[in-house]
Amino acid sequence: MGNVNIKINGMSLTVPQGSTILEAARLAGIEIPTLCYLKDINAIGACRICVVEVKGARSLVAACVHPVSEGMEITTNSPQVLKSRKLTLELILSTHDRKCLSCVKSGDCELQSLCKSMGVDDELKYEGECPTYDIDDSAVHMYRDNNKCILCRRCVAACSNLQTVSVIDTVNRGFNTQIASAFEVGLSETSCVSCGQCIVACPTGALAEKDDTQKVLDAIADPDKHVIVQTAPSIRVTLGEAFGMPVGTNVKGKMVAALRRLGFDEVFDTDFAADLTIMEEANEFLTRVKNGGKLPLITSCSPGWVKFCEYYYPDFIENLSSCKSPQQMFGAIAKTYYAKKMGLDPKDIYVVGVMPCTAKKFEVGREFENAADVPDVDVAITTRELSRMINRAGIIFNSLPDEEFDPALGSSTGAAVIFGATGGVMEAALRTAVESLTGEKLQKLDFDDVRGTQGIKEATYNVAGMDVKVAVASGLSNARKLLDDIKAGKADYHFIEIMGCPGGCVNGGGQPIQSASVKNFVDLQAERAKTIYAEDQQLPIRKSHENPVIKEIYDEFLEKPGSHKAHEVLHTKYIARKRTF
Repeated sequence: MGNVNIKINGMSLTVPQGSTILEAARLAGIEIPTLCYLKDINAIGACRICVVEVKGARSLVAACVHPVSEGMEITTNSPQVLKSRKLTLELILSTHDRKCLSCVKSGDCELQSLCKSMGVDDELKYEGECPTYDIDDSAVHMYRDNNKCILCRRCVAACSNLQTVSVIDTVNRGFNTQIASAFEVGLSETSCVSCGQCIVACPTGALAEKDDTQKVLDAIADPDKHVIVQTAPSIRVTLGEAFGMPVGTNVKGKMVAALRRLGFDEVFDTDFAADLTIMEEANEFLTRVKNGGKLPLITSCSPGWVKFCEYYYPDFIENLSSCKSPQQMFGAIAKTYYAKKMGLDPKDIYVVGVMPCTAKKFEVGREFENAADVPDVDVAITTRELSRMINRAGIIFNSLPDEEFDPALGSSTGAAVIFGATGGVMEAALRTAVESLTGEKLQKLDFDDVRGTQGIKEATYNVAGMDVKVAVASGLSNARKLLDDIKAGKADYHFIEIMGCPGGCVNGGGQPIQSASVKNFVDLQAERAKTIYAEDQQLPIRKSHENPVIKEIYDEFLEKPGSHKAHEVLHTKYIARKRTF
């Protein structure tokens, strides 16, 4: 595809043919504001915030969907354009709940930011019909407040286009139009998988995760509770964004320091449990291969994916690894092995997971996740919730020294840290499985074919004379495509990794929310993943089976991977869920 010559605000520019005006302007160093547009997810030109003048056109055009053409002359900041954008914002505000000070998105709200930049104040310019809605807080992981919704439909697109779950859409007409589920039932009555991608797509405070931070603070304040916190692999490369740091900054040391200052008794690394997951999952894979078990084996680390499988592909439940996720494995070990070693009653241990994923809030309440006859994990909070806790405690995050995780359950390998990126679980498992099958040390630990942010990746590795076919999918639309191909006989694999969110945990529904102006032009998934792989490269131990703490736990408690004891503590079951709306 060639280039075209255009003018933007009188400046000559050569841009790729097929570019939209929005993309062309960005190349010229001009940012055109948007509200409804999200690259590759929602391009409907509905909000009219991005309108511009095009010479010869009879009306203003939406820059997000209007392609450039040879000789086109565009004006992005004329009086007519600015007046139109301001009018649109004022009309949006006429039906918007403007309690900004108490809104969870205050300071990060795209609507708020646009109003400030365009000189729109909170004085109501237009009065008229203004419907009010009850807040839907029926789901365990999130709530929806349609009083703050601007009908941009980004959440609808994320649910239907990105995840193919489609449990929300626009209903009714005119002033009564709102985002809802079929028959306006609560989200808990639908086949929602709790992934949270609708939340990170929302430009306002209409959607947010359930805030469980008070539960954590109450536990910390309880002298009878031994409160442990664990942080997922991806948190270290995303938390810094909540404090103004560049995308992908590794803040592991500052994160640990902040958690100690919040008052946790022990600060541990979920990466330790990721290593444990690999020991069990690699053993499970090898056992199925050697004994003719159900293949392909499909990973079970992502609770959003697991719930999707239970709802939409119950015939693949037998293919799911019976391993608990790293979050749940950590809690199980904390309340069994660690409790015994420390002389603690499991009922007095309170385990907090800091996770990239809103589905983790659902996961902590799943059946078969109670190795010590109490919940393995007591509460899961998102990266966003942790950042709010840090701010409320007056902790100056950017000035903190780097500190290390507490030992024992804080020790991990490079194989564990890459769990945060799509393909990471597969690569970590291969590092252990290949050495187990061949009995030889790997000369190269990087399995490059399963890396990268593509939605679906495939590879074949010859291991001990056997061709092992693997696949990696991230995002539920890609999971659906992969499983449909297997059902249709178009694809055949031995081992599959599936992550519920596009790009894996680095792009989870609980991660810091970046505005559309960043998302549309920065590859968040790639930038965050790059830092994860960099940490893997510099760690002294990069294979899960070489973690000395893991070896110790098997010697002292679990006996060996796949043992009866390991199954009691580290494995779970799944159920076929009845689909509703």
